[in-house]
Amino acid sequence: MNERAPGTGRSRRWLLSRGAAVGVVATVGGMLVTGEASALPAVDMEMVLLAAQVDPPKDGTGPTDGAATHVREVERALNVKGLLAASAVDGHYGTSTISAYAAWQRSLGFSGIDANGLPGATSLAKLGDGRFTVTRTLAAGSSTTYGGKKVNARTRDMLAAADARLTWNLVLDQGSYSTSDPTSAGTHDGGGAVDIAVTNLTTTQRWETVRALRTVGFAAWWRTPSQGSWPHHIHAVAVSDPDLSAPAARQIHDYYFGRNGLANHAADDTPSAYRTAFTWWEKYRRATSA
Repeated sequence: MNERAPGTGRSRRWLLSRGAAVGVVATVGGMLVTGEASALPAVDMEMVLLAAQVDPPKDGTGPTDGAATHVREVERALNVKGLLAASAVDGHYGTSTISAYAAWQRSLGFSGIDANGLPGATSLAKLGDGRFTVTRTLAAGSSTTYGGKKVNARTRDMLAAADARLTWNLVLDQGSYSTSDPTSAGTHDGGGAVDIAVTNLTTTQRWETVRALRTVGFAAWWRTPSQGSWPHHIHAVAVSDPDLSAPAARQIHDYYFGRNGLANHAADDTPSAYRTAFTWWEKYRRATSA
């Protein structure tokens, strides 16, 4: 006997055969109850952002550890939108994916730093509509200041956390969203990038400041006059800030691979005593609140 399920016009056998597709969840009062389509895959925004910073300058196309599955879902969605070739759906957030995602952002009406190819919470959610859900979302936050210099809310909170680890105060030479200093090579054009004054700090204090900044999720280096036409200062870039300029994102790549973030991509000269494990703000907060 092949009964019809009440109110469906379909046989129970047909509905059961479709269970994997439609998600049968229960029988209630003798009636078959079905859920919506199978759960959508989850895309971890933190991991996608990490890959978007680390992957583009990388030799070859190897994906960033832990990010490939999430990146691949984003790339599949971009491919469906006609923005990314099928051959580039590989889990590596390379330059083709950066360009495709920037095109997606522009199609939503974003421009400037908001169409930098790094996923933002709004654009990622819209891209995933009907295809994937987004977990561990993060945002740069609203425009604000720290020590009189312009930063976003996320950078402000990171600076405050680093400041709290020191017995002296952080003094900013330059904030974010600034194009006034040509020696910055565009790193301060977007969010997340700051320069810290060190004139009144001892050598040990300068290195301890670098360590405090790295601990809360900045890529940070002590810059010296021998490296370029600038005074002593600490340059710091907030890892995984969605508003990073392209040059700043490339510095995250350098930092991830133990380099100095300068044009020569030399080895990081920070003494081992002041180095920390690679992290970012949200990961740091989870670790310290556990």
